[in-house]
Amino acid sequence: MNFGYARISTDRGQDTAAQLDALRAAGCERVFEERASGGRWDRPELHRMLDQLRDGDVVIVWKLDRLSRSLKDLLSIMEKINAAGAGFRSLTEAIDTTTPAGRMMMQMVGVFAEFEREMIRERTRAGLERARKKGRHPGRKPKLSDDQRKEIRDLVRSGKRTEAEAARLFNVHRSTISRVMREVAPDAAA
Repeated sequence: MNFGYARISTDRGQDTAAQLDALRAAGCERVFEERASGGRWDRPELHRMLDQLRDGDVVIVWKLDRLSRSLKDLLSIMEKINAAGAGFRSLTEAIDTTTPAGRMMMQMVGVFAEFEREMIRERTRAGLERARKKGRHPGRKPKLSDDQRKEIRDLVRSGKRTEAEAARLFNVHRSTISRVMREVAPDAAA
């Protein structure tokens, strides 16, 4: 069965008429229509369509960006389509995974996406390392100073306060106190 998917963004004065005409002309027997941003993953009609896919079905979109604006999400959707044994066609970009050339094209897109993710990870690691060398420590600032941590350990170990009472006293979550109690105190390590 040929399934069509038509999507428009909610914030623009668009309609799906052109997409629907193209999908019906392409032989779609069932069309799922949605008003949602392509950057969102929680699109009920998209998921309803993906849940109905069976071996030999084909998902057809008018244009690739109608399926998703995010390459990561696009590849995830493509994996779901492939796992169902279905094919994929984009009318505008002439991508058709029911053919060997179309499958190769999607694999190349996947390879470039993976390369891009690795480059981003590498740049992030390098940036964090440069920041550390300059004495900066990226991330959230600790809620508790070293003196407060020591005071918490002393209060709880001496029995003057429970962990829950210390959490309320220092205005932090109970799990923060538990982590402080598991730490090796700098003065005890020496």
